[in-house]
Amino acid sequence: MTPNAASASSGPSRRSFLASTAVATAAVAGGMPLLAACGGGQEGQKDGATSGKDAEKLLPAFVASSVVAPDIPAKNGSAAGFTKAIPTADLKTSVPKKLGSGGTLKIMAPFWGTPPKGDNPYYTAMNEAIGVKVAWQNQDGVTYDQKLGAVLASSDIPDAVVVPGWNLNGRIPSAVNAKFADLGPYLSGDKVKEYPNLAAVPTEAWQRGIFGGKLRAIPMPGSYVTDIAPLYRRDLFKKKGYSVPKSPDEFLSWAKEATDARSKLWACDDMKWTAFNVFGVLPGSDKALWWNMDGDKLINRIETDEYLEALEWVRKLYAAKVVHPDAVNGKAGGTSGNRFTAGEVLVYNNNISDWWGKTAEQGTRDSDFDMAAFDIFGPDGGDPTLWAGQPANIFTFISNKASEQQIKDFLAVCNFCAAPYGTKEFMLTAYGVEGTDYEFKGGLPTKTQQGINEVNGAFDYTGNPAPYIAYPDLPDVTRGMVEWQQRMGAFTKKSSFFGLTVTEPNRWANLADDFEQLEDDVVRGRKKISDVQQAVSDWKSKGGDDLRDWYKKLLDDTGSAK
Repeated sequence: MTPNAASASSGPSRRSFLASTAVATAAVAGGMPLLAACGGGQEGQKDGATSGKDAEKLLPAFVASSVVAPDIPAKNGSAAGFTKAIPTADLKTSVPKKLGSGGTLKIMAPFWGTPPKGDNPYYTAMNEAIGVKVAWQNQDGVTYDQKLGAVLASSDIPDAVVVPGWNLNGRIPSAVNAKFADLGPYLSGDKVKEYPNLAAVPTEAWQRGIFGGKLRAIPMPGSYVTDIAPLYRRDLFKKKGYSVPKSPDEFLSWAKEATDARSKLWACDDMKWTAFNVFGVLPGSDKALWWNMDGDKLINRIETDEYLEALEWVRKLYAAKVVHPDAVNGKAGGTSGNRFTAGEVLVYNNNISDWWGKTAEQGTRDSDFDMAAFDIFGPDGGDPTLWAGQPANIFTFISNKASEQQIKDFLAVCNFCAAPYGTKEFMLTAYGVEGTDYEFKGGLPTKTQQGINEVNGAFDYTGNPAPYIAYPDLPDVTRGMVEWQQRMGAFTKKSSFFGLTVTEPNRWANLADDFEQLEDDVVRGRKKISDVQQAVSDWKSKGGDDLRDWYKKLLDDTGSAK
């Protein structure tokens, strides 16, 4: 989650949301579901993974933070929740002294929008507080993979580099192993206690920071509970007397009743992501999570009956014409939320952060607007079987050419930026300089235009505390989101490769690339379920079975990280 201060062109950030309705529209106008943007892609190290006893030697000791107690404690893999803004006078201190040496670090990171000037008040204040002069080399987030590949292929690498998991493709994983430093001598075991905020990062997130058999990355921790929620117009449900559907069949029946195309009202938008959760399909983002041991056999998500059943259910929704026509035409991405807020769609699925985003956005336009996320049901209307996502998906590295002091300065930056909610360090990292970048309005921190432009990305890529959600402007939404995660977390299982960072051999890296398009063609009636079955057969013969053997050996050799 990320503070609401993102500009209209901003991309994913690493901080928990700390919202204020005064700038809500700016935050959501970018059209990118922030958590969803953090998923997917092939994450990497050398071919294979490190877990079990080998990983235990590398991982930092875990020491939970007790600086500020959350209003809603984490449970079942959920984030913790904070429902109140903390006045400046009551902020705690988590970094009592500067850990930086006064040295300089060049850090390359993705940036969505126009990067601020390097001497802006926010950067200046952060550098002074940490004791490190950070020179940001911000790169266009849209084309970051290209820039990243070129930089890592050169001999001129910045001191530190942010690498989103979805950019770990091609030769980038091998470059990570070859060109970034081992942080184990500074962080493994009790050594991390010199950096208390980093010690409070969950162990399963640190597991994801192991690349090439070394602890190389500062990871972004996140809740492993699915972040894709079925969101519905609670106000319109109440007005029309609808009850929330409790099964796939009930949803289809309700959708037929609710749809009125003449009045430009459809029951739902594309529901494929929710269908995969309803029918218990293994995650489709990180490729390692496509695999799971079923008895004594390792199976892939595309081989399961649940996968076909999910597609068939979504196909029925499209065939019944209860899905908005723009989704039928393939416009299901950035405009699905707009169709929802316009009242043309009663249910859509998206990152759960949209619950806050759309509520904050509409709060200044429609006082009656009310939305929520309904619980995911199972295929028979009973409890669902949900699968955990990876507990970290963005990583920050430091060059292996960095000196010992530069590495310590890098860790000083990371430790400062991983400060928990309710601390002075958090407020500076997330909001900038009070009176310049933000001010309090109605007891809530609200960014100025300068803050929106400048306190955005950059520092919050280098450190993040344990997962949390904080929307003090909408405390009921905060509570609703955390409690939804807690309920769904109770039904969430960890598959065989949960928590592992795996790089598939290049010869199989693109083997399943066509399945997402095939899925979309099937649910829209352009292809048949039998076409999926044939594609799975082709996948097996072209390398899928060989890839299965490779993953099975990896699991046998390393064990799982669960």
